[in-house]
Amino acid sequence: MEKSIFNKLVLQEDLKRILENKEVILVESREDILDLAMGRREQNIFEVSYETPGKGNVLEATVVRCKNGISINYPEPYMRRREPNSMVIADYKPTDKPTFVERFGYDFSELRAETFKWLQEQDELIFLPFMAGGHEYGYPSVLIAPANAGFFVGALADIQGFIPRSKIPNNFTPRAVLYLAPPFRHTHFDGKQVVVHNRLDNYHEVFSYNLYPGPSAKKGVYSILLDIGEQEGWSTLHASAVKITTPYENTFTIMHEGASGGGKSEMTEHFHRQPDGSLLVGTNLVTNEKLYIELKDACDLQPVTDDMALALPSLQNGSKLVIKDAENGWFLRIDHIDEYGKAPEIEKLTIYPPEPLIFLNIDGKPEATCLIWEHTLDAPGNPCPNPRTILPRKFIHGVVDEPVEVDIRSFGVRTPPTTKDKPNYGIIGIFHILPPALAWLWRMVAPRGHANPSITSSDGMSSEGVGSYWPFATGRMVDQANILLKQILSTPDTKYILIPNQHIGAYRVGFMGQWIAREYLSRRGNFNFIKEPLVSSRCPLLGYALESLRIDGQTLPKDLLQVDLQPEVGTEGYDAGAKILTDFFKTELEKFLVPDLDPLGRQIIETCLRDGSLQEYVDLIK
Repeated sequence: MEKSIFNKLVLQEDLKRILENKEVILVESREDILDLAMGRREQNIFEVSYETPGKGNVLEATVVRCKNGISINYPEPYMRRREPNSMVIADYKPTDKPTFVERFGYDFSELRAETFKWLQEQDELIFLPFMAGGHEYGYPSVLIAPANAGFFVGALADIQGFIPRSKIPNNFTPRAVLYLAPPFRHTHFDGKQVVVHNRLDNYHEVFSYNLYPGPSAKKGVYSILLDIGEQEGWSTLHASAVKITTPYENTFTIMHEGASGGGKSEMTEHFHRQPDGSLLVGTNLVTNEKLYIELKDACDLQPVTDDMALALPSLQNGSKLVIKDAENGWFLRIDHIDEYGKAPEIEKLTIYPPEPLIFLNIDGKPEATCLIWEHTLDAPGNPCPNPRTILPRKFIHGVVDEPVEVDIRSFGVRTPPTTKDKPNYGIIGIFHILPPALAWLWRMVAPRGHANPSITSSDGMSSEGVGSYWPFATGRMVDQANILLKQILSTPDTKYILIPNQHIGAYRVGFMGQWIAREYLSRRGNFNFIKEPLVSSRCPLLGYALESLRIDGQTLPKDLLQVDLQPEVGTEGYDAGAKILTDFFKTELEKFLVPDLDPLGRQIIETCLRDGSLQEYVDLIK
C-alpha cells in the first residue's frame, strides 16, 4: 500500500501486517469498482474462480456486462440465497448464537491465521473503506477482498457506501473489518456459506467465506451495527419506511418491520395495477372469485429506508420513534416482478439507470439490457426465488435523507392460505391494531412465515426472533428484547399494526393488503386507535380488527377484515389456525424467560403463556 495512504490509517496489527508491502487497490469512483468487477479488461464476461486445494479451479460466479449494468450469477443454486445458519461466533463473549468451537470443534484462531496467510498470498487486494450505518452517523469500517472479487466489493459499496481514496481522512480508525476469502467454504465448510464474527474490544471482525453478499456485505454489516447498539443500548431496526403524502396533502410515515419476505421493500412500492388501472385485491382460491377496486388518486411515496433503520438515541425526541436510513443503497428483491408492467417505476429505473446497476440472479446477456423479470432458473421451469438488484439511494426519486418521525410501526408476516378444510395460521385480516405489549410480542417471535423467498430453507413457520433481526445479532436475545421494550415504552405516540401478505384466509392477495392499508391509514392521518369502531379479534394475539374499511368511496368486504367471517374458513378453521399461531408463540417465547429479562417483559410473556385476554395486554402498557 502507498505510504501516503497507509500513514492516514490507524489499523489493528493483524490487518497492518496483511497490507504492508502489499499491492493494494484503492478506488476513487464507482466506475473504478465496476471496472474491477469485469477484471479490468474490455470484456463482456468475467469468471470469478479460485484455485482450491483438493478441488482445482472452482468457478464461484460469472459476471456479465450488460447495457444497464453487470449481471452476477452463481453456478450453484444454493449460493443464490442467504444460508440462514451461516453465522457463527468466534469469540468467547456472551452470546446465544452457535460458537465456532461448538460447531467445528476447534478454536477459530487457527483458521483466522490461515485466512490472513491466504490473503497475504494474493497478488492484489482491494481495500475499501466505508462507514457502517451511513456517512453522517456511521462507524469507520473496511473491506479486504481479493482483486477478482470486484462485483462483491461493488455490492458492498452500493449498499453501504464507500470513501474514495482521495477522501480517506487522517487517523481513519476502523471499528470493523470484513475479510473476504471464498475458497474456504470448500476447504473447511463442505461448500456451505459461513460468516464468522469475532468481537474484539471495540473492534469487530467479520470473515466472509462465500461470495453471495447477503450474509456478509449486507447482513454482516447489519451485525456490526447491532453489536455496537447492544453495547450502547440502542438498535438498528429491520424495517422499511415511507413518507406518504395523500391526495389531500396530509403527510404520514409508516415503518414496516418483519422477517425476510415480510413486505419491507414492497411497502415503499406503488400499487401493482391491472392493465385497465384497477387493483386486484385478491382471488378466492376456493371459488376463484376475483375482487377488484378502483383507486385513481394514489398517495405520493417518498422512501426513507428499505431494510435497516437507525434508531440512535441522539435522534429521539421522547414522543415518536425517530429513524434514519442505515444504508447507502437497497438490496431489492424482485421475485414478485415476473413480467413487464408489474412495477413501472422500478422497471424504468433499472432499464434506464443514471449509472450502471448491479443485478444478481437475473438472466443477463452480454451487451443486452438486463430485464428484472427474467429471473435465473434454478432448474428448468423453476426460477430462482431471490432475484435482486442494488439501487443506490441517490437514484431513487423523492428519497428522504433526513431523520423522520414514525407515525405507525407495522409488522408484516407471510401467511399461507387457510380454509376450514386446510386450517393454518393465515387468519390475519387486512390489518390489525396492536396495543404496545402485543407489538413487542410480535417482535420477539417474528414469524418467518410462508414460502420465504430470501433464504435457502423456509418450510412451515419458523421464528426470525427478536425484532426480526435476530439472525444477524451476535449477542444475547434477552439484551435485544430489553432494548426493544425500552424503545416502545419511550415512544408512546407511535402506534402499531399487523399486516399479512400473500394470503388472507382463502384469498390470495400478494402484497395488495399492505398497500391498501398504507393508503387507508395515510388518508386517515388522524386515525384514533381508541375511538375508532374496532372489534376484539377472536384470537387475542391479533389485537383489534376493523369493523369496516372504506377507501375512496369503496367498502371492502368485512370478511377480509375479520377472517372468521369468511364462509370458506368459519370459526372452526379460524380457531384451528389460531391454535397453530398461539402454540407457536408459546414455544418461541419461553426461551426469553431468563433472569435478565425486564420484569414488564416477563409479565407480557406470561400473559401469553396463560392465554391472557386482549384487555390484559392493553392494561400492561397504557
